[in-house]
Amino acid sequence: MSAPTLSPRPTTTGPVDERLLPVPHRVVDVRRDTADTMTIGLEPIHGMPPPFEPGQVDMLYAFGTGEVPISISSSTQVADRREYTIRRVGAVTTALTNVERGDRIGVRGPFGVPWPVEAARGGDVVVIAGGIGLAPLRAAILHVLEHRQAYGQLSLLYGARTAGDILYREELETWRSRLDVDIDVTIDAAGSGWHGNVGVVTRLVPRARFDEQRATALLCGPEVMMRYGAQALLDRGIAPERIFVSAERNMLCGIGTCGHCQLGPYFLCHDGPVLSWDRVGPYMSVREL
Repeated sequence: MSAPTLSPRPTTTGPVDERLLPVPHRVVDVRRDTADTMTIGLEPIHGMPPPFEPGQVDMLYAFGTGEVPISISSSTQVADRREYTIRRVGAVTTALTNVERGDRIGVRGPFGVPWPVEAARGGDVVVIAGGIGLAPLRAAILHVLEHRQAYGQLSLLYGARTAGDILYREELETWRSRLDVDIDVTIDAAGSGWHGNVGVVTRLVPRARFDEQRATALLCGPEVMMRYGAQALLDRGIAPERIFVSAERNMLCGIGTCGHCQLGPYFLCHDGPVLSWDRVGPYMSVREL
């Protein structure tokens, strides 16, 4: 998948928005997470990557194929490289999950509104993730763990289709071993050898450990999961302005020029992908909006 070094600026008759130009990165790490999901580590060919905040998105460009928005899933404390967890669902993500160490990938970003980890300081944090939705939340979880004394209870509720689809299995076990983190994992369909929860992740909300009056909730996963998850949190008493969801999959150009990311009155490249439920909830229930 290696490609020639990108030229600084393509030939054009007018100015080019620098945010549209991918910066070449080298693949420095490849880890298979599940049968169709891989985490890759990237470093710029030249210089250092720009800083980012948990929940922000980069556009990853597979040379000769195209680009897709992928959340940065690594810690903000690591300055010289980025990690991205990618599920193979189309031509571009297939190309990205076929890379090897030493290959080159174009990167644009970071883009978008981050998770409100700073605003959540002093209160509890409840994280609800479904499937690959754990990847956009990983940087926020790492941020809370790296600044543990600044937060109250941390509860992570995670649901996957099967035991084989669970992301970051070893990391989840490490987090679970901590006394200051409450983790509950469930799967939709249990096979032999699974002795944990079975059922949708929203069923875990009523028994989760957090104070409704001081909690901030972060959700990412299939839209149906986020809708029912938000409702379960509302039923527990969390205010809608303290429930946040991510809709990164609707992004396309990253800078709000193509219109693909419009959701009601919002352009997710500018207003999202992270939005509070009081703003985005009414539009997530409208079919094909």
